[in-house]
Amino acid sequence: MNRTLYTLLFHLALPLVLVRLLWRSRRAPAYSKRVGERFAVGFPIFEPGGIWVHAVSVGESIAAAPMIRELKVRYPQLPITVTCMTPTGSERIKALFGDSVQHCYLPYDLPWAASRFLQRLQPKLAVVMETELWPNHIHQCARRGIPVALANARLSERSARGYARFAWLTAPMLAELSLIAAQTDAEATRFRQLGAREDCVTVTGSIKFDLSVDPTLPERAAQLRQRWGAATRPIWISASTHTGEDEILLAAHRQLLVEHPDALLILVPRHPERFGSVFELCRKQGFTTVRRSFDEAPQAGTQMLLGDTMGELLFLFALADVAFVGGSLVPTGGHNLLEPAALGKPVLTGPHLFNFLDIAAQLREAGALGEITSAPELAAEITALWCDPERAERARVAGYGVLKNNQGALERLLAGLGRLLD
Repeated sequence: MNRTLYTLLFHLALPLVLVRLLWRSRRAPAYSKRVGERFAVGFPIFEPGGIWVHAVSVGESIAAAPMIRELKVRYPQLPITVTCMTPTGSERIKALFGDSVQHCYLPYDLPWAASRFLQRLQPKLAVVMETELWPNHIHQCARRGIPVALANARLSERSARGYARFAWLTAPMLAELSLIAAQTDAEATRFRQLGAREDCVTVTGSIKFDLSVDPTLPERAAQLRQRWGAATRPIWISASTHTGEDEILLAAHRQLLVEHPDALLILVPRHPERFGSVFELCRKQGFTTVRRSFDEAPQAGTQMLLGDTMGELLFLFALADVAFVGGSLVPTGGHNLLEPAALGKPVLTGPHLFNFLDIAAQLREAGALGEITSAPELAAEITALWCDPERAERARVAGYGVLKNNQGALERLLAGLGRLLD
């Protein structure tokens, strides 16, 4: 009955869902394509009987990549299908895996759509990344005896309070999961308190620590800096920025240019639909700006490089001396702090880190994380790192140490998935 009410409300909200899809397609035209897949119509031809992995967008797709690659090695006889909800996530999946996995958008969480999707796919195992929980999809899997695993599961205290308000829907849904591989003890406790079965919850750690970096990446970045004539030029990066952050970051860069007139900022908006507006913002504020997508090399007088490409973030991190990770100066919850740490970059962030509390705490305790709340603080931190090589080196070593000390979560997760498949 509880899920029936949810389903009824979802059907009533469909006109609003379509309006939102139309609105998003005006800013990002890719949202207007493959709409049928969102209603379980017009799927590609699937080879059934494999493993289904759901990664809602770009961040989850990147986090899932090592797991998917290892599943392909361990179960070569099983086709793997990866679903997402956003065009940027779809582009990332195609870039990461090409034709080696099956791919489509996940249909909306309606019983008939979920049923049609599963009838076509007939998976032996469903793996959902992090906290993308859909009651009807999970229930339709349970009806068919398909085990569902929540991988790299995270649940902040704030999110847990939100789920608790809908306990009538949340508890039955969590009880139908076969495995919840939580990142931390605290998150495992929250899942149990919300209704997950005790024996299905385990702590595996975060697979984000098992990040694998191409060993040629730093060398290629150093070579590009040489071609730019910027081998000794001070360069910093602001990555995965959101609306409301760019103005603060530009203000910090303006302050840095007073003492370091040759400083270069690589600014990377989180969402591609913002590339154009952020470029215009940089120009309106008087910064000499080039775009990475045009393959424009920064000249001596260039002050900004807009990172308006997809799939290059790790390489752009490698180009910089210091990294600021966005989604943290506005209450978005932050983004992956471990990517720059894996490349040996000192890491800076804003105060809003509720999506990465454990990772941030470990980096902070090790002395690998600088936290700021304003443009002057950010400029001061970057200046200190540029002017004090020993301080920058301590931050680099500490961050890389935190990454290495926490690896192993992927193997623990794969062991749990293997038990479900067996």
